[in-house]
Amino acid sequence: MTPDLPAILARLRVALPAATLTHLRNPGPSGQDSLLVAPDHLGAVCQFLHDTAELDFDLLSNVTGIDWPEPAQADAVAVPVEGTTPAACGFLEVVYHLYSTALRVGPLVLRARTVDRVNQVHIPSVVAVYRSAELQEREIFDLYGVEFIGHPDLRRILMWDEFLDHPMRKDYVAPDDYQYEPTPHDAVLEKAQQHYTV
Repeated sequence: MTPDLPAILARLRVALPAATLTHLRNPGPSGQDSLLVAPDHLGAVCQFLHDTAELDFDLLSNVTGIDWPEPAQADAVAVPVEGTTPAACGFLEVVYHLYSTALRVGPLVLRARTVDRVNQVHIPSVVAVYRSAELQEREIFDLYGVEFIGHPDLRRILMWDEFLDHPMRKDYVAPDDYQYEPTPHDAVLEKAQQHYTV
């Protein structure tokens, strides 16, 4: 069953009046609206959704990242219902899908955005509320560069420790030497031969 997002938003505004929350409408065929949560209030919102018996969002099924170098593109995919000021610069976004297994409701989609893509890329970890976020937040840290404050073990999970970039960012440029390719062939071999003599 699809969650009643306006009703959930109303309850959150009563329970957490200081929280900055925005209803985002999905103009696509799925019509799956989401709730944009200011990072400072993400932990409290997740705790309320998890602990409130009438809502009982006990399962965080997945967490993923999105890189938005052009903020206007984000507003085209998730349109604010209320009037909000568009972001002035690009940002990274983390998307959470919550379910209530007891009530068979979901997904409730939450979004949290960093201030920018370079210096202020912090979002609080939700591992204290949803343990299933632990490895998924590490993956987003590794591939997008979002730093999850309060994560119990925030380190790379897919790339090696010396890797300097975040390969899922839209401005990522792949190296052309492929030093870790065990059997270079075709175009990879041609690029590798520019760096190494065979």
